[in-house]
Amino acid sequence: MKKLVLTGAAGRLGSYLREPLSTMCEQFVSSDLADAVPNMAANETYVKADITDLDAMVALLEGADMVVHFGAIGDEAPMEELWGPNFYGAYTIWEAAYRNKLRRVVYASSIHAVGMHKKTDFIGIDAAHKPDTFYGLAKCFAEDLASLYWDKRGLEAVCMRILSCAQVSNSRAVGSWLSYDDLIHLVERAISTPITGFSVVYGVSNNDRAPVDNAKAQHLGYHPKDNAEQFAEEIYATDGPLDPRDPANTHHGGPFAAVDLGNSGVAYLNLNTDDTAKT
Repeated sequence: MKKLVLTGAAGRLGSYLREPLSTMCEQFVSSDLADAVPNMAANETYVKADITDLDAMVALLEGADMVVHFGAIGDEAPMEELWGPNFYGAYTIWEAAYRNKLRRVVYASSIHAVGMHKKTDFIGIDAAHKPDTFYGLAKCFAEDLASLYWDKRGLEAVCMRILSCAQVSNSRAVGSWLSYDDLIHLVERAISTPITGFSVVYGVSNNDRAPVDNAKAQHLGYHPKDNAEQFAEEIYATDGPLDPRDPANTHHGGPFAAVDLGNSGVAYLNLNTDDTAKT
């Protein structure tokens, strides 16, 4: 691959992807709103750019083969805040990719696109959209945009519905954990699979209690290795009995399924951030 672009490169997950993605291409371009990113690879160029600026995205993706799109607000927020980066920003990426004749968009979607489904339903990649928040609604919009651009314009997309990519620090994560190694493996497969068309895949590790089914995404060759069961006994003992009537415990979206629209869901996740970002 000659040129690969990563948006959201200064974010928590984007920072983990920069190094491995730089090895997959001749020219690696990372982008975000930060003034700079540390520890750049020899073939990496950083471009400060706003994903709500279509002209800037067209320029950013010029000459690229693919774009890995992680740039967005990563939490529930009022619609007025999400509209630009999460909704319109998705459009600018797909439109810029189309104008530059890219082959594929690899997109950081989320379990929150289907967050109001119950965890006991064990949903597959063909589950109907059922967002839990405005944030989840933005993921639904981007997935439908990806489907539209594939059907009408032949632009491939892999939409990765990431569950919980952080340390296992709560009962929900025993099932929903996506380790950083498995995240990297997932993104690499989304890039290297020869033909994807429009594909959806759940970003989850090989957890004994994983509440989603990737059986219909086998063409991507994603085979996660890590398992959160090693943390289960300690986590369950710490959390104690869970309320079976609380949507945060019973639905895929976790706290996002319980908060009022516009209010942070991340604030209730009890995330351990000791190793969730590289500096």
